[in-house]
Amino acid sequence: MSDKALQLLAEWSWEPSILIGTALFVAAYLGALVSFGVRSRDSEKINPAQVFWFLLGTFIIFIALVSPLDAIGDGYLFTAHMVQHALLMFCAPPLLLLGTPGWMLRPLLRDPVVARIARFVTRAPVAFVLFNANMAIWHLPPLYEATLENETVHIIEHLSFIATALLNWMPILSPLPELPRLSEWGRILYLVANLIPSAILGWFFVTATTAIYPTYAAAPRVFGVSGVDDQFIGGYMMSMPATAVYLGAAAIILRQWANRNPKRF
Repeated sequence: MSDKALQLLAEWSWEPSILIGTALFVAAYLGALVSFGVRSRDSEKINPAQVFWFLLGTFIIFIALVSPLDAIGDGYLFTAHMVQHALLMFCAPPLLLLGTPGWMLRPLLRDPVVARIARFVTRAPVAFVLFNANMAIWHLPPLYEATLENETVHIIEHLSFIATALLNWMPILSPLPELPRLSEWGRILYLVANLIPSAILGWFFVTATTAIYPTYAAAPRVFGVSGVDDQFIGGYMMSMPATAVYLGAAAIILRQWANRNPKRF
């Protein structure tokens, strides 16, 4: 491994906007919990497990943005960028939803217009299209290259990944009865359906015989991996985490259903 590669592996990005944004995000969450705890006599509504899941999801986003994945993915390895995207789209969002109690989101629905929009964008077909179309569009070469050249565009891309992923998980993990989850079998089918877009996108990268993105085609080979091989590995890094998360969630739902219906087995 070259000296430059070792230098990149130690390059953490302590961007003030990320540090401040993360601190405010966590402070708002913990502040809401403390405020609710003071006002409520029902302490069971504050679940320590939920706090853990929320903080874990936030930590994953933080690591994805400040770790060497960011610097390496921006100019050297497509694979590193796909790992970063996988963390932002498939790993952190379900944890954030698992960690968010319904009472924390309910005030947002008091406005009738906001409530109508929320009900529309969290419907399974709409959420599915918004998330998967957003994922595919940002990986088109012109937009992808724009994110590498312009930090503002890159930030917008990351925020859109997280936002649409949260919508995509609402039919599975919604904490609000006002925005209902699908039935158990509906959730399983929805999760299986979500496997297809990420698999297609990953297949596109795995089977390509030339480097699709100019940045990686021209990048110094400091890690000793060719542009095509990097793209091949990156394709799997796009599809495999998605497959593991979606199938894992489907297996959990199926097991819960089986435990409630033991006579059917």
